[in-house]
Amino acid sequence: MKTTRARVRSASVAGVAVIGLVLTGCSSGSSGAGDAANGQDSRGPITYVQGKDNSNVVRPLIAKWNKAHPDEKVTFKEQSDQADQQHDDLVQHFQAKDSGYDVVDVDVVWTAEFAAKNWLTPLKGSMAIDTSKLLPATVKTATYNDTLYAAPQTSDGALLYYRKDLVKTPPTTWAEMMDDCSIAKDEGIGCYAGQFAKYEGLTVNASEAINGSGGSILSSSGSPDVDNGDAKAGLQNLVDAFQDGNIPAEAITYQEEQGRTAFESGKLLFLRNWPYVYNLAKTDGSSKVQDTFGVAPIPGKDGTGASTLGGHNAAISVYSKHKATAHDFLEFLTSDETQKFFATQGSLAPVVGDLYTDPELTAKLPYLPTLLKSIESAEPRPVTPFYPAVTKAIQDNTYAALKGSKTVDAAVQDMQAALQSATDSGN
Repeated sequence: MKTTRARVRSASVAGVAVIGLVLTGCSSGSSGAGDAANGQDSRGPITYVQGKDNSNVVRPLIAKWNKAHPDEKVTFKEQSDQADQQHDDLVQHFQAKDSGYDVVDVDVVWTAEFAAKNWLTPLKGSMAIDTSKLLPATVKTATYNDTLYAAPQTSDGALLYYRKDLVKTPPTTWAEMMDDCSIAKDEGIGCYAGQFAKYEGLTVNASEAINGSGGSILSSSGSPDVDNGDAKAGLQNLVDAFQDGNIPAEAITYQEEQGRTAFESGKLLFLRNWPYVYNLAKTDGSSKVQDTFGVAPIPGKDGTGASTLGGHNAAISVYSKHKATAHDFLEFLTSDETQKFFATQGSLAPVVGDLYTDPELTAKLPYLPTLLKSIESAEPRPVTPFYPAVTKAIQDNTYAALKGSKTVDAAVQDMQAALQSATDSGN
């Protein structure tokens, strides 16, 4: 995922909602493997790198840390709110062996890629962290070749935001939601939007459409399996919704923030987005739906749809000179107190399982049970260092189908061929 949430999860959240695909390709040959042990006992100032902190979650946490650790202060290096730019920025600094990027926020679909290139410090031995209280699905996203390389920081599951003043009962299936679009037309507003610009978010939305219709992108054995009737039906649902106007034409340009802004301004009946939207829609002074929106699971073919499991992990660069401090900062990020703050301040999905039933939290955030249902029904991500080729195959062909430059049949056939090429590259 996306990534990417408070730092705009940019689908970070994001990724292919599929079962399987564990491609265990060899390391790229980067020299970072020999640097992982350096500085493991060293303490001192460190820099934390992540995407844009739109909900002001990171700065208060760092201020709290710095007050308690005056000799080990953390400096916040804020990236843009674009997942692709965040990824490229990290790659450039890793390739330069930059010791100034100590702890980095990593979209769950980047963890394997960076670990395979020996850019992340394995969290074992003196670097180990306790994962017993964390949701197992989040730990899996931070693991590559049976080794933990990052600390799960926040999870993510898709939610359906809807206008409860216009729709008394949220739709439970895609067909029901499309039927409710008549309400939007009567109100003179758009019906439904997700993330349909040509970027990582499109991979997420296409995957959810395909999986939610009973299709798949890969088979249970991990081989490409998108050229099938159910997968075509899922993609056809999106294409038809664009063609008949149930998805507004301008939504072809939407990433997370454009959709959020449209929903908050009262221009949409339904919005598929991440949990971070909840807090902003409730508190933004410009939000016109503060008291008139509800939250439900995303709809599928016969009931709750299959969300893509999103989220971000925090990892220690092998080039960090103060890994002992970096390790303690990871533990700080996964503490119950920090996880509660993520939830209350930024509507971010905790990685600590018990917090979803915490009375104090559920009183403040009544959507938490819905979010847990979304996470529990989410399709797992591919753990592969070849993810960029996989997501490109999905984005390119889905976008072509939505724009009408390819039929759905041609799009899934070309997607199948491109996925086969991507997976073959790992063999």
